[in-house]
Amino acid sequence: MLSLLYFILVLGVIVLVHEFGHFIFSKIFGVYVDEFAIGMGPKLLHYKKKGGETEYTLRLIPIGGFCSLAGEGGELDSRIPKERTLQGKPVWQRFLIMFFGAGNNFILAILILFFSAVIWGAPTTTPVLSSVEENSPADLAGIEAGDVVQEINGNHISTLDDVALFVTIADQSKPMTFEIKKEDGSVKEVELTPDVVEEDGVVTYKIGIGLQADIRHDFGSMVEYTFVKTGSIFKQMWVTVSGLFTGQISIRQLSGPVGIYNVVDQQAKAGFENLLYLVALLSINVGFLNLLPFPAFDGGRILFLIIEKIKGSPVKPETENMIHTIGFFLLLALMVYVTFNDVLRLF
Repeated sequence: MLSLLYFILVLGVIVLVHEFGHFIFSKIFGVYVDEFAIGMGPKLLHYKKKGGETEYTLRLIPIGGFCSLAGEGGELDSRIPKERTLQGKPVWQRFLIMFFGAGNNFILAILILFFSAVIWGAPTTTPVLSSVEENSPADLAGIEAGDVVQEINGNHISTLDDVALFVTIADQSKPMTFEIKKEDGSVKEVELTPDVVEEDGVVTYKIGIGLQADIRHDFGSMVEYTFVKTGSIFKQMWVTVSGLFTGQISIRQLSGPVGIYNVVDQQAKAGFENLLYLVALLSINVGFLNLLPFPAFDGGRILFLIIEKIKGSPVKPETENMIHTIGFFLLLALMVYVTFNDVLRLF
């Protein structure tokens, strides 16, 4: 029950921050906001100030939310002046309204990462190996503790996160190439094949390297960690999304609400610091995905704004709405598929 509460709180905070970005910039630019909702489905709680324009609602299904803006779908309400509709605002204002859902998610993640560094210290990000297991593939290939990883399978490595990322997405049943810098400054390229380990019928691959970071407590390290870590998470998302298109990463590896619930449960048990980091990670993920130029995403709407700016006139509302509707149902189908795979992993 506690895990479910954590799950609802984690997603609730991320959605609240995202939708508040749309909300606050809509208010700043004078766009009529009909409803600000957290969750989807039937209303559980609602509040509207007497004489106010916006209804604030909490809905039954604790996934998602929305900020309903006048004129968002191209339709006009005779009760609302055109200058107070989304379509009645200049392109640059609409851009900021659309962007700052994701923008707020990025700000939240940066604040969480900096707060974590202040409280628990800033882990180093340099890709230095902390340990190498004796007689492991890495040890037999000549890799040693203190080596700096510069490339994995031709991919440039700049942080410890990069090491974990490119090892994870590599085909570990095949030889892997590491370019490492030794402590004496020499550079060496080595090839290794991970060991196959099977436990309880589950096959995993083992290289034998340790990635434990040192912890620092000076202010400069805290700031450096915050922004390097943020950039590192962005890189993970970019590599993951591009890997889906190139076939390097299977769609079966994606997780939906069930998978996220399991991760939240594990991180909550590991401690508050881990749970906070998960919020930052998911917040950047949500922001990044929302900026992809795909219909129904904020990035899709921004793409239509760019098209409008280039051609000098907006795309017909009916055409844009149809494209966003098709995109929404495609996303819904993907969510069902991913959730089905999440459930299968439980058994």
